[in-house]
Amino acid sequence: MTVQDFATLGLADALLRTAATCGYTTPTPIQIGAIPPLMAGRDLLGLAQTGTGKTAAFTLPMLHRLAAAGARDKRIPKAPQALILTPTRELAVQIAGVVETFSRGLGLRHALVHGGVSARPQVVTLQRGVDVLIATPGRLLDLLEQRAVFLDRVCYFVLDEADRMLDLGFVRDVKRIAALVPKDRQTALFSATMPQSIVELTEGLLRNPERIQITPTSTPIERIRQSVMFVARNNKRPLLSRLLGAPEVSRAIVFVRTKHGVDRVVDALKRDGLQAEGLHGNKSQGARQTALDGFKRGRLPILVATDIAARGIDVQEISHVINLDLPDVPETYVHRIGRTARAGAEGIAVSFCETEEIGNLMAIETATRRSIDVDQKHDFHDAGIEAEYRSGRRPPVAASQRARRNNGNGNNGGGRPKQDANARSAGRPQNQGRRNGGGGNGRPRRSSEARQSA
Repeated sequence: MTVQDFATLGLADALLRTAATCGYTTPTPIQIGAIPPLMAGRDLLGLAQTGTGKTAAFTLPMLHRLAAAGARDKRIPKAPQALILTPTRELAVQIAGVVETFSRGLGLRHALVHGGVSARPQVVTLQRGVDVLIATPGRLLDLLEQRAVFLDRVCYFVLDEADRMLDLGFVRDVKRIAALVPKDRQTALFSATMPQSIVELTEGLLRNPERIQITPTSTPIERIRQSVMFVARNNKRPLLSRLLGAPEVSRAIVFVRTKHGVDRVVDALKRDGLQAEGLHGNKSQGARQTALDGFKRGRLPILVATDIAARGIDVQEISHVINLDLPDVPETYVHRIGRTARAGAEGIAVSFCETEEIGNLMAIETATRRSIDVDQKHDFHDAGIEAEYRSGRRPPVAASQRARRNNGNGNNGGGRPKQDANARSAGRPQNQGRRNGGGGNGRPRRSSEARQSA
């Protein structure tokens, strides 16, 4: 049966009214596939790219079932009945906004828990009693150790952007948290890709799950016009300024490999008279949220970011995505360019490629099964780099870039993060770090970008 609108999915009238008010009229494919089995109580593995409506796909049936079961009448302090676990603060904030919107007519309460801010207000909110908890792993484990929250009444457990969570090094955290949730829960796991690590995780978390796969992994959105510019490393920044200064660039995200690189690019753009701000894990939560809010509202035309912004950040009307540095992992390229061409719009993705990135470019073209158009119409075109690319010789995938990244305090760049022995801070203010250090208590040692994200 073809689903025509949300009314055919059996959701509560209050949810349908709110959905209509928010412009939700026709369900997306992931919503059509995921909502019925979740409404029926099935575990679910959902595979779909970001920007396809996954948040509503797990939020609507969860809230429907909580309301139908009288969750607000069973509410007790510190013990949520639903848990949504997600890798970054920005995504947690975004999901919390959706939960808040849809739960208004149901009398349900929610709490948002993440690092980078004081834990005290979060503890107070949990003490009052909430029905849905949205959390990042690091801060949640802190609050569990403080006995500020308990998970023994959780009936609905959702892992969003699971592959990204495991890529950031949260796998042991996820398993520790899952072990504290009752075994008879309903579990939904959403991921954009299906690496072996996700296969292994599903075996331990899901029971006879319904599997919904909407789009093939690593298939780019066809509405995005992709191109590559061959340019020497020292010419990347002047080319970037010239590109961003063009009138057709109304709102752009620039992806840079390292956090220090983000800061340098922002400074260079500002010197060239362009309005830009950075987003990366070393910035305070307030600075991150201010930059993201300004970008979403159109006050800030250029956001320069590490891959912390490659997934789960839903901003409409982004005209351009520019890869100043090509990622080491092809799937990361797909997530980056997926920030544009959202909500039926078209978009443009431009990638700069220096000599050491030719292997990355070839890997992306192999994974996406298409050649990226070469743009030679710029003042910094390097014919030598293009000739090397055209020769078909496939160099190693940017080993020197990884060395620069590790020496330069970079982020994960789309691959596995650099291991960091100082993982105890887990994205929290220093005065709330663990006294007993990272690793010895079962916590993984995560990259600095992962810690700051949590």
